[in-house]
Amino acid sequence: MGKSALFNRIAGGRQAIVEGEPGITRDRLYADCQWTTRSFILIDTGGMDFEDTCDITVGVRRQAEIAIEEADVILFVVDVRTGITADDEHIANLLRRASKPVILVANKVDHGNLEAAVYEFYQLGLGDPIGVAAEHNRNIGDLLDRIIGLFPDNGYTEDEDDIIRMAVIGRPNVGKSSLVNAITGTERSIVTDIPGTTRDAIDTLFEWEGQRYIIADTAGMRRRKRIEWNVERYSVIRALRAVDRSDVALAVIDAVDGVTEQDKKVVGYAHEQGKALVLVVNKWDAISKDSSTMRTYEQEIRRELAFVTYAPIVFVSAITGQRLGQLIETTKYVAGQHGMRVSTGRLNEVLQEAIHLNQPPSDKGKPLKLFYINQLSVKPPVFGLFVNDPSLLHFSYRRYLENRLRAAFGFHGTPIWFKVRKRE
Repeated sequence: MGKSALFNRIAGGRQAIVEGEPGITRDRLYADCQWTTRSFILIDTGGMDFEDTCDITVGVRRQAEIAIEEADVILFVVDVRTGITADDEHIANLLRRASKPVILVANKVDHGNLEAAVYEFYQLGLGDPIGVAAEHNRNIGDLLDRIIGLFPDNGYTEDEDDIIRMAVIGRPNVGKSSLVNAITGTERSIVTDIPGTTRDAIDTLFEWEGQRYIIADTAGMRRRKRIEWNVERYSVIRALRAVDRSDVALAVIDAVDGVTEQDKKVVGYAHEQGKALVLVVNKWDAISKDSSTMRTYEQEIRRELAFVTYAPIVFVSAITGQRLGQLIETTKYVAGQHGMRVSTGRLNEVLQEAIHLNQPPSDKGKPLKLFYINQLSVKPPVFGLFVNDPSLLHFSYRRYLENRLRAAFGFHGTPIWFKVRKRE
């Protein structure tokens, strides 16, 4: 009936998955929206099927019920071409009991000949329906006017400058959704033992010891040759975009399976995008342990993921809650390191010390000369390095300079980037 198409129209972009197959949206998908002077959060939910009793369908229905509990205003989307269905009547009964403001949205009114069909929906007893066409942007402005007219005075006007954005990433079935649910304390995502249950990247705002966070649960990232259908392919793209807009990526590794080739690719994407990174070893409760198990496991991770030695490792269990507090504290710490800025004077002191301890290399008798360093930006920390010839700065000496900066200032949990510039 076009809920996701309406969601995307209001959100101003393709935020939800839209395919010509019923039941595509499973979890609740959130988007920050604005109309005139009011900001608000829009939630897309899966279709509510009252006859199917399979686990996922029941989970979808539960997610929609949770969204109803969270909402200040409810948009009940019906299909003007289909008319009133048995499920529409079930949902109308549910919404009347919710005692929340409801706007009855008759979608797919693509032309004037269908406007008369809107009046059929008065029978649902939910007030005046409004006819719209999400695909063609028809009457969407009028709908938005009605929405904000029903908002309470304390509309969503959060200042997001101090919010830390986290993206939970990893292979399918490593426990990402269970981890998000355990951290936020809510049944936020559908959790089953079927790989690939989470399709959209789902954002949740929560607070921990005075610090606000937005955590995004994402679809599991499979190897490309195993992505066989359009919906899953788009879900992986959605997961990558969740990483793009995050401050910190929590890369979840299955403690039972260890580090796989796909884990390396998932972690590599976050690294290449310059995100702060925490390696989260989940299902630690399922491992038989002795006094050296954690140390041995950490050594194995460092060997397999040698390109992100800067990333801290936290061993957790989403099921038991083990070390979840430590995980949040680590996330906050690396987010701070990710945004840290160092004065130019201190940077050049460290640079001169590094040169004194290890002279720059030469190539065919031409020595590399390092003149000056300054910090260009944060998130990730980017440094401008002025040299006589950028081609003389070999990878090994670049890594040496990175290690000297880390030894002096920390930068734990974040990649460091250099922009090498020539100066005569």
